[in-house]
Amino acid sequence: MTNPRFATAEDAQNAFYAAIEAADLKQMMSIWAQDEGVVCIHPGGTRHSGLADVRESWRQIFSHGPQLGFSLVAGESHQGQVLSIHSICEQITHIAGAHPPASAIATNVFVLSDDGWKMLMHHASPIPAERLQEQSSPSVLH
Repeated sequence: MTNPRFATAEDAQNAFYAAIEAADLKQMMSIWAQDEGVVCIHPGGTRHSGLADVRESWRQIFSHGPQLGFSLVAGESHQGQVLSIHSICEQITHIAGAHPPASAIATNVFVLSDDGWKMLMHHASPIPAERLQEQSSPSVLH
């Protein structure tokens, strides 16, 4: 598998969630910037810094094979010339149905490199299901 080149930050984000759903460590790590400043914080987890630590965190998550499905409920992004920040709500399901669906709010940061758009940071925090509606509904100012 060659290292993919993502033309847009959205392409990289789509590949990120596809890698999680496939539990594909090689695919997952091909999405990350080749930079020791990368950071990954899983819902309810600790901070993983640097490529080796980030890789090990995903290896542990993927060790039981594909188990998670994702639906991105709502989001917004802010993109500059070399940095793209995405704030999204994730609806997470367990394929085997062993756990109830969960919700998380995530921030994904992508950087434009010589190899296209790559992930620099992923930070997800769990949110209670009853708060998901608040996160996915646009605010209305009167």
